[in-house]
This record gives sequence, structure tokens and C-alpha cells, in this order.
Amino acid sequence: MPHSSLYKKLDIEEYIKDFKKFLARDKDIAMIGDTNLHFKFIKELSSLEFKPPKNIPNLNNQLNRLKKQAILSIDEIYSFMQILEYFNYFKTLTLPPLISKWINDIVIPPDISNIITYFTDKGDLNSQKDEELLGIENAIVFNKKAIKESLYNILKSSNLSEFLVDSQIHFINNEETLLVRGGFSNAIKASVVARSSGGFFYILPQSLSDLKAKESALVSQKELIILRYCKEFSQIMSENEKFLSFANKEFDRFDHYQARVFFARTKDYEFVLPQKNNKVILSDFTHPALHDPVPISLSFDKKILLITGVNAGGKTMLLKSILSSVFMSKYLLPFRCNIAKTQIGHFDVIDAIIDDPQSVKNDISTFAGRMVEFSKLFDKKNAIIGIDEIELGTDSDEAASLFRVLLEELAKKDVYFVVTTHHKRLASLLAPNRETGLIAAMFDEEKRVPTYTFLEGSIGKSYAFETALRYGIPKNVVSKVIKLHGEDKERLNELIENQAMLEVKMRQKLEDLEIEKQELDKKEKKLLELEEKLRFDFDSQKTNLEIIYKDALQKAQEAMKQAESKEGRRLLNDANRVLQSTKQEKIKPKESLKIGDRVKYRSHKGTIISLSSDYATIDVDGLKIKVDLTNLKKISDEGNSAKTKKEPKVITTVEKGSASISIKLIGMFGDEAIDKLDRFISDALVHNFSEVQVIHGGGAGILAKLVSEFLKNHPKIKNFYRMPGNLGITIVEL
Repeated sequence: MPHSSLYKKLDIEEYIKDFKKFLARDKDIAMIGDTNLHFKFIKELSSLEFKPPKNIPNLNNQLNRLKKQAILSIDEIYSFMQILEYFNYFKTLTLPPLISKWINDIVIPPDISNIITYFTDKGDLNSQKDEELLGIENAIVFNKKAIKESLYNILKSSNLSEFLVDSQIHFINNEETLLVRGGFSNAIKASVVARSSGGFFYILPQSLSDLKAKESALVSQKELIILRYCKEFSQIMSENEKFLSFANKEFDRFDHYQARVFFARTKDYEFVLPQKNNKVILSDFTHPALHDPVPISLSFDKKILLITGVNAGGKTMLLKSILSSVFMSKYLLPFRCNIAKTQIGHFDVIDAIIDDPQSVKNDISTFAGRMVEFSKLFDKKNAIIGIDEIELGTDSDEAASLFRVLLEELAKKDVYFVVTTHHKRLASLLAPNRETGLIAAMFDEEKRVPTYTFLEGSIGKSYAFETALRYGIPKNVVSKVIKLHGEDKERLNELIENQAMLEVKMRQKLEDLEIEKQELDKKEKKLLELEEKLRFDFDSQKTNLEIIYKDALQKAQEAMKQAESKEGRRLLNDANRVLQSTKQEKIKPKESLKIGDRVKYRSHKGTIISLSSDYATIDVDGLKIKVDLTNLKKISDEGNSAKTKKEPKVITTVEKGSASISIKLIGMFGDEAIDKLDRFISDALVHNFSEVQVIHGGGAGILAKLVSEFLKNHPKIKNFYRMPGNLGITIVEL
């Protein structure tokens, strides 16, 4: 739960007080439950026009008493009825879906609804529901009128006129009295009710005693009737205690929502839902404590944000603004910003180390106090911590080294920091760290005033001498200080700033180059994938065309047998010669290859282990593959000679030309067909085919049976089946 001390550290005490004025009853600002769901309800409620609930006291004590069958007062009973009356009012509105379901699910029991009808808008018992009560109230009104008339008659009495201070009727302790001077007893018999600051007396004439006694009796009768109703209502409410407890809890939840909605409307604020990350991106954000502020826009997506620059330039307020935005977003409290460009992450822990922790009572120095605060952070996770003037209380050079290590180690433990500093040493040490972001408070050198604006990715100067002049230190004194400080020291500070900034720029350029390299790698990968796909499509189409051609040629041969023709046979022979010439035509490799060369075959990389004039056997991760030389491309050895080679696997496959998705076994002997099929299946597995065709023909079915036996016992075959239509083709799934 948020602690009030954090409100003070972040300067949001008045903001929280203003917000709490919109609550119907005082409570902690934190809401229990799913933040995303709360946000949806708030956004729906923001679209509605409705009246806010009246102030209602906390009723937890009353609920505990109802559990014990206690009798509540009429005011306590009415407080419960106010909650239920408000829910009834809300049900009369046209509600959006989420709120409609929620409110309409609060079903008030009939006997509780009946109690509501016994109360007026002012919280009194409705006398129209009870004739006896109505009669008593009328009698009380009539009696009061009689008392008032009697007092006016006494005021007109000549005997009392010289003792009257004024001619008014004064109500003292709910009694109608007259204000008189001393000696009044000579003119009228009366009892003194009180004395005024001027020494006069408020008196009640004895002649009114009968009327007052009657009034007292009537009031007592009324109280008895009210007590009877309190007992009756309390009994019913005790029986429905669980429902009342539920309604009370739901009212608190609604109160959280409505207070935020009306607060945002009044201030023209925006709601920012915390995201599931640790980024803080602010656009036109203004801290609620500032009047006429300069809006802040920044991006904090590192582990450490280091704020440097001019004194009194707003560094501390920037730190408080960042932490305040995270705090308000976490608890769905609205604030002013550009909602379209603002994004705030979620942090479990939010804290600030701002005040001087020095304590005489606890015998602790400023620096020791800072160390105590830092020691507590090692147990934190998903935390954002603000630290103002981090080197406070010790030597700045020693502190720079110490706090650099502390910040970097804690950043590894999922702790995020917003740090302000005047010292260049810490900035120069942290700037090269990839997880450090830099922001500088800007200074208008011409006007010699801070601008209360900030530059990201930069280290700022402190402008100590300029600030001293601005606040009234004589110019001749500042000149002596500048001379004592020395130009060399100033140059050293500038060198530190420049070196840190150069490192930041270099780091950014390296990151940009890395991103560019990754993009080029992606493009190269896509081109290679496209090349492989096109080659595969070409090989598939070529194979299919060969199958179609062979089938057509076979049918033509069969037709020629039926009708012998010398011219037809000559044309068939010419076609066969053309087919064979295309198969035998070889493309010579573009570069000479030798055993031991590293080569690329399609998407695989391997090493040549044997070589002939047309083929090479390569080792691809332990798998031997025999391939055509024209399909190999020589690559650098990539340092693989130093690596231990894997033992080759037993599987051997032969690759002639391009891979095929089908094999024709028609006309082969059994042993020859199975050998061809074995190599064909191995080759298909190497090329990651999922399905191939085996063309074995119909005939007597002997070859088909041998193929089936082989496929049944092959460990890499998932499934196989005959193609419908008695075409003599078996489909094999790999």
C-alpha cells in the first residue's frame, strides 16, 4: 500500500487531498483486484452523466454489530439505506455493458427494499407510513407554534420591556429563550438557561413550563416509536448481514471509480493504464504540484536514468515527476499529459531517496544513512527508485566509483533508478553502460537562467558560477572564485563531458550497425529460401514432365505395335535420342573441387570425402550423400578443420541430377527394383519430401507385392497406399 511519506517525497500531498474530497467516505487510494478491469469500468463510467453519491460514514463497525444481533440507531440504518437507494438510482440510467451487468447483479432483498420506503430524503422516518407517528409529529408542531406565540406575547409585555436586550427569540440548547438584563426577576418569573458574553441572561419564562413539559412528553413518545422501528429494522438487517456486507464492499469499489471520474473531469486529467513492461514514456506531462509548469516529454527505457545539468534547473522536480507519473498510473489516478503518446510501465515498488538521512538521535551521518537506504534495495524486485544528489555526504570521486557499482549491480536485480547528480565523474563512468540513459537540464547562457527543459542523451554542465550571480553573489567575488577554480579544471570537466558523449554516440552507432546487419541477414536468408523454393519447383515440374513424356511415349509404342509404321518408329527413335541427350548433357562445375573441400549442397553444408569425374560423395553432419558436381558450391572451411567430426552414419543415398518425387520401377527385376527404391527413399528423406510416388505397374502384381513388403519394413515410412483406379502407383508418406 502506498505510504503517506512517499506523498511528501514526491510533492503530491495536496494532489492526494484534492482527490480524496471526491470520495463519499475516506479510504486508502489503492484498489484491490485487477487493474485492467478497474480501468475498463472507469472508462465506461467516464462516458456517463450521473450525480455523485452523498457522504456516507464507514459502516464496518455497524456490520460487525449486526452479526451480534445488535440494535442500530436510526441514523446508522439510514446510512445503509442510502447506499441501496443510490444503487437503485443508478439502475434507472442507460448503462454501458460492464457497468450494467455489475450494478444489476446487486439484487436487493424485498424486506430490505421495504425498509428503504420508511425513510424521507432527509433521513427521517416517514410518518406517512405510521398514523401514530404522524399524530405525534403534528402535535409537536402545534405545541412548538404555541410556545412561539406565547414568547411573542411576553415580548410585547410592558413590564418586561425595560429589561429586554432585543426583541428576538434565541435558541439555546434547543430551547426558545429571551435575552434580558439583570433584575429581570422583578418583571417575570423565569429560569436562566445560559449567560451571554456580554453578561446578559437567556431566560425561559415559567409560564411556558406546561407547554415545554407537553413537548418533552411528545418527543419521548416519538423516540419510543423510533426505537421500535430500530429493533424491527435491525432484526431484518441482521438476517441479511451478508448481503449488506456485500453491498457495502461494492459501494466502496464504486466510490473509487466515481471519485476518479469526477476528479479527472474537474481537473481535465487523463487516465493512463500501466503496461506490462518497465518503460516510462512521457509526453507533455505536468506535475500536479506545479503552477504554470513547462510540460515534460521524455523516454526512459533503460535501467538507469542519469539527470545532470544546471543548478536549480528542475532536476529534482524531473525525478519527482517521473516517479509521480508511475505512482499515479499504478493506482489509476488521473493526471495531465498527452495520452496518445504517453506510456507507463508497472512497478511493484516505488520509492525515493531524497531527504538528508542524517540523524543525531540515531548517531548516523548523511553518507551512512544513504548506505542504509541502499542496503534495503538488495531485497527489492521490479522496483523504481529515485535518488536525488546521489553523492551527498562523501567524497565525490570515491562516491562515483561506489555508486557506479551499486547502481549496476542493483540494476541486474530488476531495480530501476532515476538519479540526479552534479558530478561529472559518475556521469563519465556510467555513460558507456548500455543500460544508462542520460538527460541534461538546459541553461539559457544568453539570459543566464535555466530553461526548465531537458535534452536526452546528453551530460549537462552545472553552471554553478552563473547560478551564484543570478542569486545575488557579487560579480567580483564570483570572478575570484573562477580564477581560483582555474581554467585547467574547467577544461578537464569539458573533456570528461565530451569523452562521455563520444562514447554514447559510438555505442549508438554500433547499435545502429548491428540493427542494419540483422536486417541484411534477414534479406539474405529470404533470398536463399526463395532460391531453394524456385529450384525445388523447377525440379518437380521437370520430373512431372518426364513422367508425362514417358507415359505418352509408352502409349505411342504400344500403338505402333498395333499398326507397324517405319515412319512412326523413326520418329519415336528420334524422340528417345533427344531425351537421352538431355539426360546425358552435363554442366561442368564452375570451380575445381578436391577431397576435403567444404561445399554447400542446396541448404546443407558438408565436406567432400570422395570424388569422381561427375559425382562427389559429401559428409553432411555424419550423413553420406552422393551428388552431381554441378549441384555443389565451394565455401570457406569456416574453421571446421579444428572441430571434431562426427562419426558417419550408415545411411548412403545417391543423387543423380535433381531430386524426384516419383520413381518408375516398371520392367525391372525384383532385386534391381528394390535397390533403386531404397536409394530413391533415402534421397527423398534427405530433401525433406513429405510424400512420393512409386510407379510399379499392375501386371501380375509381383513387383507391387515386393514394393509393399519393403515399405512395410522401412523405419522412416509413416504410411503408404495404392492410388485408386488400378493405375499401378503407390503413394508413400515419409
